[in-house]
Amino acid sequence: MNKIKKVFIGFFVGVFMFIFVGFQSDFFEIAKQIDIYTTLFKELNMYYVDEINPAKLTNNAINHMLSNLDPYTRYYDEQGVESSRIASAGEYGGIGVISRYENNTLTIREVLKNSPAEKEGVKPGDLILKINDVFVKDYKEEGISTLLNGLPNTNVKLQIERQNKKIEIEITRNKIEINPVPYFTILATDVGYISFTKFNDKAASEVKKAILELKELGMKKLIIDVRDNPGGLLNEAVKITNFFIPKDKIVVTTKAKVAKWSTTLKTRLTALDLNIPVVILVNNRSASASEILAGSLQDYDRAVIIGERSFGKGLVQRYRKLSYGTQMKITIAKYYTPSGRCIQELDYTNRDDKGNIPKFSDAGRKLYKTEKGRTVYGGGGILPDIEIKKIKTTETTKTLLKSNAFFNYATNYFYSHPSIVKPSKFNLTESDYLFLKTYLNNHQSEFETKTETEFKKAKEQANSEKLAKNLTKSYQNLLETIHVEKLKELDKNKEEILNKLTEEIVKRYYYKEGVYMQKVIFDKTILQAITILNNTKRYNSILKN
Repeated sequence: MNKIKKVFIGFFVGVFMFIFVGFQSDFFEIAKQIDIYTTLFKELNMYYVDEINPAKLTNNAINHMLSNLDPYTRYYDEQGVESSRIASAGEYGGIGVISRYENNTLTIREVLKNSPAEKEGVKPGDLILKINDVFVKDYKEEGISTLLNGLPNTNVKLQIERQNKKIEIEITRNKIEINPVPYFTILATDVGYISFTKFNDKAASEVKKAILELKELGMKKLIIDVRDNPGGLLNEAVKITNFFIPKDKIVVTTKAKVAKWSTTLKTRLTALDLNIPVVILVNNRSASASEILAGSLQDYDRAVIIGERSFGKGLVQRYRKLSYGTQMKITIAKYYTPSGRCIQELDYTNRDDKGNIPKFSDAGRKLYKTEKGRTVYGGGGILPDIEIKKIKTTETTKTLLKSNAFFNYATNYFYSHPSIVKPSKFNLTESDYLFLKTYLNNHQSEFETKTETEFKKAKEQANSEKLAKNLTKSYQNLLETIHVEKLKELDKNKEEILNKLTEEIVKRYYYKEGVYMQKVIFDKTILQAITILNNTKRYNSILKN
């Protein structure tokens, strides 16, 4: 017996020493790397021939380091901390615009309805040249928002350029509330529709408010549209899921390296409605909390999911405070739906030597079962019960939709059309598409593909090496050929381009809610959802009721 006891004690001590030595080894390696960085930074600061910017160097080093992990683990300086707080809180003090800073130019991309900016006549497409006494072109990008935002009831003076004319505007800042439910309505007599764009801390209350109001209007069936919803707060997803499933049901499980961050989140309240037929609309930009909502209701056979395969973000982040008012958002866990599936698509841990990121779904998607025995799939996002097939978006089309050319065309349309019909009757046609292509042909510099960019760099390199003496004509001919092919390539996604252009134009006249007022009449996915909900037999057969 003593021999066995001695063996057991020896084994325990051995395991303890192995863990202790391993811990010491890890600690030493971390301390070693920190010391290397500290001494290197000190030497640079003391002896580098020119003045250096310590904050900029540190930011660059941190951001480069984190970029090798995943896109969600990020460092925030003091201003970034405030911006992230605003994003999650759903309100801030400001003028109520969405802007883009590019090439030393600050452009108003969207004006929020009933905002101070809207009341003072600010329009999408306006260029902000000056904020109070600061010229925008002389200011760094990350600080621009601090100049526009501020305490409610304080004033900000703007110098704006609109259609080549300069305008002076003074705006009184106010509390800006970002409503995650920009529009809801009754369709087809008794089908309720809710557009839902963000899981901020107002999400559950606003969705609940919409559901209750729609019920008073006679709603018997419900569509929740989380297409393009990037997610947000995990607890809000749990609360909204709870509207449709009973108390004490698992919604999501997180598994982390740190035991206390591995949790199982369950519904805590009585459901709003356990029986109302529900359809959730998703697309390839529905991510994170959107996928938790869709995935959990799919696992419980509580909703029919319609649309495209979702984004596939199965990672959980948490904010950690750092010194001097900075903080980090760090990926701490993976999340799993009630059936046990993690829907993470990209495997950031196993990048190849060239930095390419493999997909979990490429290795084959694992099968899981819903509560009623239906087959669902892990990895690679949420696969809808009814998949709406869409032509793959080409790289050229992606470039167009992000380009200044696309945005500027919508701006020109706005100023050449003083008004348009109400959203429920507005729909662009083939002729509008041809007008857009003509504009793009005449504004090539505003819509430049990667091929064109690299081609121009090659020409500049040839010039610097004195090799372009006889290339000018050939270069120009080839560039024109690329232009022609670029415009032809857009035809593959003509429907998608027209849909996006419709959204951009309608938003100029009727704001974001107008976009959804148009969609509920013309959007094919919404029309499909209405058809499914109005066919009880088919709806039940999909869920195997």
